[in-house]
Amino acid sequence: MTDQPRPRILVVDDEQQILRALRVILREAGFEALPASTGEEALDVAAIQPPDAGIVDLLLPDMDGVELCRRLREWTQMPLIVLSAVGDEEAKVRALAAGADDYVTKPFAMGELLARLRAALRRDEVSGGGAGAVATIGRWAIDLSAHTIRPSEDVRTDPADSPASRLTPTEWRILGILLRRPEQLVSSAQLLAGVWGPGFENRTNYLRFHMARLRRKLEDDPSRPQHLLTEPGMGYRYQP
Repeated sequence: MTDQPRPRILVVDDEQQILRALRVILREAGFEALPASTGEEALDVAAIQPPDAGIVDLLLPDMDGVELCRRLREWTQMPLIVLSAVGDEEAKVRALAAGADDYVTKPFAMGELLARLRAALRRDEVSGGGAGAVATIGRWAIDLSAHTIRPSEDVRTDPADSPASRLTPTEWRILGILLRRPEQLVSSAQLLAGVWGPGFENRTNYLRFHMARLRRKLEDDPSRPQHLLTEPGMGYRYQP
């Protein structure tokens, strides 16, 4: 069985103690935490490492959580859970109106937060949210949420030949970033930071190696790719 990447959870809070606690708890629960202590930092992190869900504090030093939810909603449908010590009805209404999916008042039980997070992720999968994107490369229909690859409806291919079992977690991450941004140029630095983390932005040989492997597994003619395209000197692009 292929090891699947941990779901990425954007965690935004200016209290470092809460950030550290959530990172540990999310890791133990099978998630990967992407921490940020300001709204602008959260937007940068989300752009480079697209999360599967977000946990957002309502009070941040540079913008409130309502504004952050609104700005995230401009380009992503990932589930968003707002945390706040403010428990009044007006604050909840503002957060939900800005695009939040749920609201948890501090102090909160970690078990309840994890339950709400898992429920939000399940709803996102069922409703076909951003994490459930399906894209086509040549003969293959790729479901990013289920991590499955099956023959396209208009092509006769033995399902047993599916390359799904041969994709590595790293290759799934690269596909996830590219396929969620069809026809958009994704710079090499964005891909490297999103897949391997900060500090790897100059390791372009990593990308050349893995992109060549992805083309051999997915493209009909890897020497003349039609879907996983290189923009010389700039980055890569997924062309549907």
